Amino acid sequence: MKKDAKLVKNALGRRVPTVVNGIEQTPYKGVGRFEPTGRKQAPPVRSCRDYPADGDKRVASLEEALKKCGLRDGMVISSHHHFRNGDRVALRVLETAAKMGAKDLMWFPSASFPCHEPVIELMDKGVVHHIEGSMNGPLGRYCSHGKMRGMGVLRSHGGRWQAIQDGEVKIDIAIIAAPTADPFGNCDGSHGPSACGSLGFALADSIYAENVIVVTDNLVPFPCIPWQIQGNNVDYVVEVDSVGDPSKIVSGTTVITRSPDRQRIARQVAQMLRDCGIMREGFSFQAGAGGIALAFVTYLSAMMREAGIKARFVRGGSTKYLVEMLETGLTDYILDGQTFDLDGVRSIAEDPRHVPTSPFTSYNFHGKGNFASMVDAVVLGATEVDVDFNANVNTHSDGLLLHGIGGWQNCLTAGCTILAVPSFRDRIPVIVDQVTTVTGPGELIDVIATERGIAINPRRQDLLDALAGSDLPIRPIEEIKAEVEGFCGGPPQRARFTDKPVAVIKWVDGTVIDTVFQVEED
Repeated sequence: MKKDAKLVKNALGRRVPTVVNGIEQTPYKGVGRFEPTGRKQAPPVRSCRDYPADGDKRVASLEEALKKCGLRDGMVISSHHHFRNGDRVALRVLETAAKMGAKDLMWFPSASFPCHEPVIELMDKGVVHHIEGSMNGPLGRYCSHGKMRGMGVLRSHGGRWQAIQDGEVKIDIAIIAAPTADPFGNCDGSHGPSACGSLGFALADSIYAENVIVVTDNLVPFPCIPWQIQGNNVDYVVEVDSVGDPSKIVSGTTVITRSPDRQRIARQVAQMLRDCGIMREGFSFQAGAGGIALAFVTYLSAMMREAGIKARFVRGGSTKYLVEMLETGLTDYILDGQTFDLDGVRSIAEDPRHVPTSPFTSYNFHGKGNFASMVDAVVLGATEVDVDFNANVNTHSDGLLLHGIGGWQNCLTAGCTILAVPSFRDRIPVIVDQVTTVTGPGELIDVIATERGIAINPRRQDLLDALAGSDLPIRPIEEIKAEVEGFCGGPPQRARFTDKPVAVIKWVDGTVIDTVFQVEED
């Protein structure tokens, strides 16, 4: 931590640094208590005379494109995770920058995956200074052990748009992996051999970055129709052999659970929405991509068919389960922020009712409203929750930083926020006295649903009243916690940390809600 930085307590009593990577920070002030000021960031004004009159912006290689963008030490390079673990562009760009001699780059991905583990070697060599973006698996461990030279900054999808829009992060070179593009730079994710669905996470970068490079393996004549990214915002187009493997969009977090206990959780959550009246004609919901959330969709769909009820829209992360709802008439629309499997990719290409969206329309807190607050219910997961309903999706009880935030934080403004979680994992209780890391404040989390009972936040007396006649196992959260600790042998052993901050968790408004400290070596 820099000498001029210090740790202060924010509104949740969490210690957070006042300076991160040389930039002053605002500690979390509470839900809705931070008032943004100023004007949106803007890229430099450019002239058409600097670009080919015939619209052909192709260059021969990534190296040439990076050179034309003025690659130099200390730049911010952004990329996107539409291919998830099948991405073949981000690492290639960083390795090309390394061959060109660049040092101390900041990598700004919308998310990272195990396929990006070789970035560790680039950090060891000084090519990448630090990462501001999710750090899953190996990258998270690297950061947790204090090996990254700068501090990690984790943001939600909406928080990433907010940071770019507000000028908190100024992108020097944005890299967009496009399954289809034309020579002018218009590009689309829903068509082509490597189709991945929506390109919504790249939209902010294309609008606000200093320089934008589109990388594609399927060049089509102008115009690329439809286009999700406008070529007017693109500087250069590079053709490569492959931008990604769409089959690896699907991961372990996008497979429906087979566990009887977790199936029970999913079924009870669907019943809860039905019994409290949220499941009604024209309602809306969003479900995450975890196994319990996917099972919930199947149970809710069956209940909707039985009741003759149709949703106005469902929010995604689209999966085959949401696509089935659309195709069987259970919803009018899918509003898709990210495409999670190949059924979603096919649907978004073929069905105009399956609409690609971006974090600006879906999640950006510094806008004139967004979709998240219009959703009647959302079903999400968590690694830990505590008796005050605070939740953690970034670290585990061992303190290791292993997960990003995604859209999780942004979804908490839904009409009813439900965390569907097993009561324990590997005999480690999920409900604790105080979470290791606060990703979301308890005042926005309404229900904790486990296989051993459903805890409703006392703030939601309306839900308690609506479910008074239900046969669901409604229980105080403290009671569930005590029961689970009884057969798990007590509360989980707390992780030990040094006083060195290695990463911060940003809230949706850009304030710092918590700090991840270096895990103490055994």
